[in-house]
Amino acid sequence: MNGRKRTVQIKFRVTEEERAFIEQKMQLVPTRNMEAYLRKMAIDGYIIQIDHADIKAMTAEIQKIGVNVNQIAKRVNATGSVYQEDIEEIKGVLAEIWRLQRLSLLKAR
Repeated sequence: MNGRKRTVQIKFRVTEEERAFIEQKMQLVPTRNMEAYLRKMAIDGYIIQIDHADIKAMTAEIQKIGVNVNQIAKRVNATGSVYQEDIEEIKGVLAEIWRLQRLSLLKAR
């Protein structure tokens, strides 16, 4: 260790899958020196935290819409008839899906 610039050693354990993933990411740089790669990532790397609240809310709304559509389909299959009320409800559901999609796209900008 005499003459070394870096004298403090940090150790941590990973699974085989995690090591393989690290090695895959190293190939993108490309580098073969894992020590240098891990040091660079620990010092200069960053973590992106994404807020998925909007996506979760939209997913919940779409799930509710899906339940409504399934109820309409069940009613149609049971009676063998499609009623104007069912058609209007499906149109309303589709309009809501498009509204949510546009809202999502606007927020992404």
